[in-house]
Amino acid sequence: MTTIRRFSCNDLLRFTSVNLDHLTETFNMSFYMTYLARWPDYFHVAEAPGNRVMGYIMGKVEGQGESWHGQQLAKKLMNLLEDVSDKIDKAYFVDLFVRASNTPAIKMYEKLGYIIYRRVLRYYSGEEDGLDMRKALSRDVEKKSVIPLKRPITPDELEYD
Repeated sequence: MTTIRRFSCNDLLRFTSVNLDHLTETFNMSFYMTYLARWPDYFHVAEAPGNRVMGYIMGKVEGQGESWHGQQLAKKLMNLLEDVSDKIDKAYFVDLFVRASNTPAIKMYEKLGYIIYRRVLRYYSGEEDGLDMRKALSRDVEKKSVIPLKRPITPDELEYD
């Protein structure tokens, strides 16, 4: 049976095997530590029997005003992220980034209610485009946060908090 629990510092030494596929972007340790320290409610791990890490999800809240939102494996993990963003942080939307070539993931996220909000040119290592996919939460009654942009953007145009 799979167990989903909060990510801990010890997991930083155990989760690298999940990042070995070519579709997953791997960051330096300080990146993961920052997310764990600042947004622990948004960082969870899925474990198989025997404590083998099967996947993880990490996110954060950012933005201001109506741009206040929670970011970016499986349906349970996404639901958990959406619930934290919606009920605890009262975010307007959840977004995630996925490689433009990762068709299976894009289709899965679309089934979960996400739309392609915008294309980010050369988002992954300056080579491959990324898609910013969003799902409006209950605070965004008019669904303004998911009106797709008409043009692609570059990574330096992304707004971060």
